[in-house]
Amino acid sequence: MKISILDQSPVSSGSSPAEALAQTALLAREAERLGYHRFWVAEHHAASGLAGSSPEVLMAHLAAVTSDIRIGSGAVLLPHYSAYKVAENFRVLEALYPGRIDLGVGRAAGGGAPAAKALQDTRVSPAGADRYEEQLQELITYLHDAEDAGTVNPAGPQVMPAVHSAPEIWLLGSSQSSAALSARLGTGYAFAHFISGSGGAEAVREYKNRFMPSCAGTAPRPLAAVFAVCAETAAEADRLAASMDLSVVLLEKGHVSSPTPSPDTAVNYTYTPFDRFTIRENRKRMIVGSPAEVREQLQALAEQYQCGELMLSSHIHCFEDKLKSFRLIAEACGLPSRE
Repeated sequence: MKISILDQSPVSSGSSPAEALAQTALLAREAERLGYHRFWVAEHHAASGLAGSSPEVLMAHLAAVTSDIRIGSGAVLLPHYSAYKVAENFRVLEALYPGRIDLGVGRAAGGGAPAAKALQDTRVSPAGADRYEEQLQELITYLHDAEDAGTVNPAGPQVMPAVHSAPEIWLLGSSQSSAALSARLGTGYAFAHFISGSGGAEAVREYKNRFMPSCAGTAPRPLAAVFAVCAETAAEADRLAASMDLSVVLLEKGHVSSPTPSPDTAVNYTYTPFDRFTIRENRKRMIVGSPAEVREQLQALAEQYQCGELMLSSHIHCFEDKLKSFRLIAEACGLPSRE
C-alpha cells in the first residue's frame, strides 16, 4: 500500500502563516526521506488557520527542496480560473520537474463568498451556468495537446512551454457525482474521507466500474484521504487529536477557519452536549492511535475503499509532534525509507 501526505499548511496558535509554510517545506523533505509516495498542498482563501493560498507557487518551492517524491495540488480550485492559465502553470512545473508533478483539481469555494467573488474578479458567467466539466475537458486537452479529449474548442492556443510529458491529473471529490465525472474523463480520483466519512467506498467503486480510458489515464487510480494522528501511546494520540476536535467545534460555530489550538486549550474548553456530538461524528473521519492501532485502521480503510493508496492529513498543534506522528506511521507501515 502506498501512503501519501496532504498538508494544508495549518497555522497553530502562537505561530504565524510564514512559519506554517516553512514547516510545510520541512515536512515535505521528511516525507520524502520516510518513503511517502506523494506530497500535496491545498488551496484556501481568507482562512486565518490555513496558510496555503497558492498551491502552484508552493509546489515550485517544494519540488526544489526535494528530489523524487511526487509533488501536487490538493487541489487547484478550477472554477475560479481559466483552464488555459492553470495548464500553463502546470506545464512550467512539469518542465522544471518532469515526472514528479500532480495536478489535483477541485470545485470547492475555498473560502467565503467575498473571496470567491474577488478570485473571479470581472469574469462573468451566465446565471446558473456550471462549466466545471467543460473546464476539465479543456484542461486535459491543453495539457495533452489532444483533440479527442472532448473539449468544445480543440483548436485553442497551444499551451507553453512545450514539453514531452504531462502532470498526472486527479479529480478531488466527496460524492458519487464527482466519482462519475472522474470516471468519464479518465482522471485519477481522490475521495476526501476527511470531509465526508460516509459513501466513500461506494463512490470509489462507481469510479472504478465506470472508468473510461483517456489521454488523462488508461486505468483507474483511486485514493482515499483521511485525517491521522499517531503517537507512541493511544492516550497521547488522543490528547494530540483534541486540538483537531476543538478546531472542528469552533469551525462549526463561527464558520471561519482559525489557528489550531493547543491540546491544553482543547482539554480545558467547556464543551456543550452538541459539541461532544460534533466531535464524535468528526472522529469517524479520523484515524487516531498508537502505531499498531493506526496501521490496523489504515489497512481496514484501504480494504473498505479497495484502493492501493491512502493520503494522510494532520493538524497537530506542535510541529515536532506532527513530524513524530508521520515518522511513527511510516515505520509502522513499513514504508521504504530513502535514506
